[in-house]
Amino acid sequence: MELGDYEQPVVMREENKRRRRRMKPHCTSSNLSSMELISIEFILPTSNKHTKVPEMMLLEIAGNCTVEQMKAQIWMRAIEMSQTTDFYHAFTPDQFVLQYQKKGQWYEIYDKHQLLQTLDCILYWKVLQKKVGKIYVVQKQKPSEEVQEFQRQLNDLIGYDVTDVSNVHDDELEFTRRRLVTPRMIEVACRDPKLYAMHPWTTSKPLPEYLFKKITNNNIFIIIHRGTTSQKIKVSIDDTPDMILHSFFTKMAKKKSLMDIPEDHSELDFVLRICGRDEYITGDTPIKDFHWIRQCLKNGEEIHLVLDNPPDPSEDEVQKEEWPLVDDCTGVTGYHEQLTIDGKDHERVFTISLWDCNRKFRVKIIGIDIPVLPRNTDLTVFVEANIQHGQQLLSQRRTSSKPFTEEVLWNIWLEFDIKIKDLPKGALLNLQIYCGKAQGLSTKTNLQSHESPNSDSKCKTQLLYYVNLLLIDHRFLLRSGEYVLHMWKIPGKGEEQGSINADKLTSATNPDKENSMAISIVLDKYCHPIALPKHRITSDSQGDRTRAEMPNQLRKQLEEIIATDPLNPLSPEDKELLWHFRYESIKHPKAYPKLLSSVKWGQQEIVAKTYQLLAKKEAWDQSTLDVGLTMQLLDCNFSDENVRAMAVQKLESLEDDDVLHYLLQLVQVRYFNQSSGSDQTNPKFIFNFHLLSVSLFWYWHCLVSFSLHLVSTTICYVVNA
Repeated sequence: MELGDYEQPVVMREENKRRRRRMKPHCTSSNLSSMELISIEFILPTSNKHTKVPEMMLLEIAGNCTVEQMKAQIWMRAIEMSQTTDFYHAFTPDQFVLQYQKKGQWYEIYDKHQLLQTLDCILYWKVLQKKVGKIYVVQKQKPSEEVQEFQRQLNDLIGYDVTDVSNVHDDELEFTRRRLVTPRMIEVACRDPKLYAMHPWTTSKPLPEYLFKKITNNNIFIIIHRGTTSQKIKVSIDDTPDMILHSFFTKMAKKKSLMDIPEDHSELDFVLRICGRDEYITGDTPIKDFHWIRQCLKNGEEIHLVLDNPPDPSEDEVQKEEWPLVDDCTGVTGYHEQLTIDGKDHERVFTISLWDCNRKFRVKIIGIDIPVLPRNTDLTVFVEANIQHGQQLLSQRRTSSKPFTEEVLWNIWLEFDIKIKDLPKGALLNLQIYCGKAQGLSTKTNLQSHESPNSDSKCKTQLLYYVNLLLIDHRFLLRSGEYVLHMWKIPGKGEEQGSINADKLTSATNPDKENSMAISIVLDKYCHPIALPKHRITSDSQGDRTRAEMPNQLRKQLEEIIATDPLNPLSPEDKELLWHFRYESIKHPKAYPKLLSSVKWGQQEIVAKTYQLLAKKEAWDQSTLDVGLTMQLLDCNFSDENVRAMAVQKLESLEDDDVLHYLLQLVQVRYFNQSSGSDQTNPKFIFNFHLLSVSLFWYWHCLVSFSLHLVSTTICYVVNA
């Protein structure tokens, strides 16, 4: 959040076009910790005129100061003290980055809204007992021509420029991509180059009985080709590729020249590749467990393999990085004890805890405008505003109805019956445009309270447009200021309907600004950024006591609720029972979707108790993987990142061949996870989920003949991660 500049300009269209407000990205700050002063030596980008040595500056920075404020202090001091003040007058702090070294690796302090005290480098210096840390001020480099060309090609495939920040509310795309660099580098460094280049497609499933009957004496024949020569050999289905190569070279010891094999080469210098395919039979897996071998047995085909040289790992250019690593703590927030304003001097407060905000949340609806009016102009229109978490409605308000013209203005505040402190991560402000037939609007009707959700309810209405805004952004900061959101149109009759319930939860706005409905809103502005604190998990002895107090009759009723079909909605009484006996429910993995759907996510105290409850999920962790059950926690009913992370971690044990069985559902899950913004958690989880995403789309590409449009859409989902 830019602390001193909250007012967003209203940009007017050309005179021959209608007036439309355009939104500029609005970001906010991070967290608050202690008041201690931290001594840092800054290595400036300028040099001493006489010694040509880089200029250095020692500053004491407040621990609860943001990175952006720290850069401003550096710049102001450099203008006062540097011998090259003209340089600092010619540039701004935003044109430079802050970097430091850790264990020989360069890291960038990327998040300008993060508090100094939460930076990983500060914690690292404390471990080393360094009294003065060192940070380098480095000028930003322009992207290379190669990178720009690659980005242009990517934009052509996707259909729009992903670097165009005018389509988004903030830098979430770039923020997430930068955070993924660190776990990606770790994965690249730790992987086996040989296994990566020749990853075999195997299965852990037992050989089906019908295939086993096609095998004689547990042996099969394979034909190995080398150049224009081939050799048929008999192998056991339990032999591994390494054993087959060893057997083959033993048999061909005196016939290497016939197979064009150099005399000084052995089986260690070769691998087996499937004829006509870039797929290898390698590793220590029995040959019967390779998909291709089973496919040949099923179809009664001969098994043809090529004796080939292994790929050269040095040709892998994936390890090249365009960016330095980002600070490991990028985007973190503090605990409530660190962020609270209680007991702190207001002059030393930079960030406020969301849990200190006891006032009700509200939004100001300025108005809407539309490029093309409906054919029937005898209509009225109103805005319905909902606060929801997944598909759980937390609060609802609506405006009064007004005649449907090309621009409709309300300029009113809608106050919800939910406090700011109770807004959960993943909460959406859902705005919907409804229209209905115009009726005689009397003065009494026009003065009808916009607070009432039932006003004009007797009139038949139709949903036309919708759009969502995540109220707490990817930095765990409450949004504020002015927004112009370009809305999505509800498909009409004869148009593809898609999955409306899931699509309506997307936090993306319509990129077709010229032809879409636009709604202008204002959120409350604050003198300091409002940050959602991290939950501190505390011990709770209530669980054992609750189990002891549970009557047998209620226990039986609870078991019946748990056994209910997932498609049958739970009654309020069922949800109340599940939550009341949550410590009993948590011991049954099948109860998790029903239990978590019973959580009132719009009450901060209950959310804290839920996280406390999930700390005792041993029954879930130790249970065997039930994909259908786990997938329930990844549908559009659950937006909480901790719940979704728990499900993804469970899916990590899913075998590669099993992924194919749930491919469609996993792609749908991935789509919701991306569009709703519910995958903002630790980088390792993000990276694992996006690795899963890439695998899903790769399998999909192998199984289905994609159209170019679908390929572009796929790339869009993966890249935007």
